[in-house]
Amino acid sequence: MPYVKVAEVDEIGVGQGTLIERGGMTIAVFNAGGGCFYATSPSCPHEDGPLAEGWLEGDAVICPWHGYDFELATGACRVAPGLKVSIYAVRVNGTAVEIDLP
Repeated sequence: MPYVKVAEVDEIGVGQGTLIERGGMTIAVFNAGGGCFYATSPSCPHEDGPLAEGWLEGDAVICPWHGYDFELATGACRVAPGLKVSIYAVRVNGTAVEIDLP
């Protein structure tokens, strides 16, 4: 599927995430600053915590429920190596944040 616009750059604050629903999918999108955006599956695989409500620390999102952290580039969990979130390619096209949906 081609890239799909999910937000404007200024709609997601630096260090924050938001929940996006497009094409029948729900995705968490994060603004890491410096024009870098990331997209992951919306729920923490530990106990389904809402990742979009988490916060960013460096190159990871922290689940607000139990503190499990996931690398934004790979989806790997730093706390429990057996856990992982899905990641999606993101690009900024002008002022639009676009995701390559499967």
